[in-house]
Amino acid sequence: MHEPKSLKSEQGIEMLKQVRKLCASLPEVEEIIDGFGHTTFKVRGKSFIIMGENEGPAGLSFKSDRENQELLLHQGRFFKTPYIGHHGWVSIKADQPLDWGELGELLREAYMRAAPKRLVKLLQEQE
Repeated sequence: MHEPKSLKSEQGIEMLKQVRKLCASLPEVEEIIDGFGHTTFKVRGKSFIIMGENEGPAGLSFKSDRENQELLLHQGRFFKTPYIGHHGWVSIKADQPLDWGELGELLREAYMRAAPKRLVKLLQEQE
C-alpha cells in the first residue's frame, strides 16, 4: 500500500501502520483516501475508521454507538468527532501514548458495527 497524503508526521505514519496491521485480519476491508484527504477504512462501502492530520497531531476516529461513546468520553482521552459525533463517532489524538490493546478492541468493534452480518459471523468464526 502507498503512504497516504493525509498522514505525514512520524506519529501519524506509525499510527497508520498499527491500524493497517489490525485491519489485515478483518474481512473485506478497503483503505482509501477520501475527498477530504483522510485515510479511511471501509467495509462494503461503510466507513469505520477515519484518520487525518491537519495543523495539529494526527487524529484517529472510529464508529461507535452513543452508549459506548458516552463511556469513552468520560475517560478524558477521547472526544466526540466533529461533524459526525452525533452519530456516535469517537476520536483520539496521537499526541498522547496510545494503548493499542484497548484501541484494537475498539476498532474491531467499529468494524463489526459497519460490516454486514455475514462478515461479522465470518469474523466471529475465525476467533
